[in-house]
Amino acid sequence: MNKKPYWSGPKRPSTAAKKTRGRQQGNNRKDKDANAINEQIRAQQVRLVGDNVEQGIYPIDKALQIAEGQGLDLIEIAPQADPPVCRIMDYQKFQYQQRKRAKEQKAKSTKVVVKEIRFGPQTDEHDYNFKLKHAIGFLKEGAKVKSYVFFKGRSILFKEQGEVLLLRFANDLEEYGKLEQMPVLEGKRMTIMLSPKKTNSSKKKDETAKDAATNEPANGSSTPAAPTSDQ
Repeated sequence: MNKKPYWSGPKRPSTAAKKTRGRQQGNNRKDKDANAINEQIRAQQVRLVGDNVEQGIYPIDKALQIAEGQGLDLIEIAPQADPPVCRIMDYQKFQYQQRKRAKEQKAKSTKVVVKEIRFGPQTDEHDYNFKLKHAIGFLKEGAKVKSYVFFKGRSILFKEQGEVLLLRFANDLEEYGKLEQMPVLEGKRMTIMLSPKKTNSSKKKDETAKDAATNEPANGSSTPAAPTSDQ
């Protein structure tokens, strides 16, 4: 019977060892993304903040005792500070507040849409009106309009003509958009940028709200009734 050759090199890890190592790496990734809590906090001392504690710097053991005494968690909210800043509160509630805050910030952040309109230095009237109509539609939708004249070859000699065209374009869109910058020549392009103006309906709402605030009596007091004559 043939014997297997002797191998003194490193042993290949078993399947179980691979699975265990994978779980450990996954847990480490989760720990990096989440806030450290309780015994996970490695600092020797921390700064406590919040309404339910006396704010100040505490040894980590004392901070953990305070959190345990209140039946809450010690949560590291600013690990980069020196010493790290911690808050005492329920960790599930803390996670809920973090998710809610992130959702609100995402809802508030508006994506700026920029539409481009290209002209030639010698654009005819029909093409100009066609692109002007499109620009009005873009601005009404709330998008910015980046308009430029592209100079090809020797047409760069007509840059003054391109500047006049862009200024006319901005003037015709004055009712719908605000000119952010005067014509700027960058390479073979002369560019302007227009941002949308508020619509009339939005202006009326703002004016109505302003009038209501102005006419509202101060400190919630009502208008005194007219005095009656004694009989």
